[in-house]
Amino acid sequence: MTIIFYILITIGVFFTMEMVTWLTHKYIMHGLLWYLHEDHHQPKYANTFEKNDAFFAIFATPCIIMFYFGLIPELNYLFFIALGVFLYGLSYFMVHDVIIHRRFKWFDNIKSPYLKGLRKAHKVHHKHLGKEEGECFGMLYVPKKYFMEYFKKI
Repeated sequence: MTIIFYILITIGVFFTMEMVTWLTHKYIMHGLLWYLHEDHHQPKYANTFEKNDAFFAIFATPCIIMFYFGLIPELNYLFFIALGVFLYGLSYFMVHDVIIHRRFKWFDNIKSPYLKGLRKAHKVHHKHLGKEEGECFGMLYVPKKYFMEYFKKI
């Protein structure tokens, strides 16, 4: 297999993860495992851990296993699938936890219309405190209407 093929696997998996995230968020987090996700929709008074943070370990475990089997007995496609998942997870952490929820105060002056649109869509998602009636379940792709007011200001 060529390096181009491995790069395409990594990029393809990265973008596929947005669909996996949307489906998981809507049907697992707001469904079967709501008891883990529920505290994420409640008002916060401190930057503390949430039960929702358990999803990090749940999603990281298969990724770690794929990294391992992607190197044993030699480098193979599983490593690059894991790399795509890892890069998406890193993006998710940076966008969701750092930029949107500001759990870490690393970026105080965001001016990007794209990031402002993501933030707005996520606020719409969080206006619902229960598991029903949710909207905007994605992370990097949300409906265009949430971006338009910010792009008009440019």
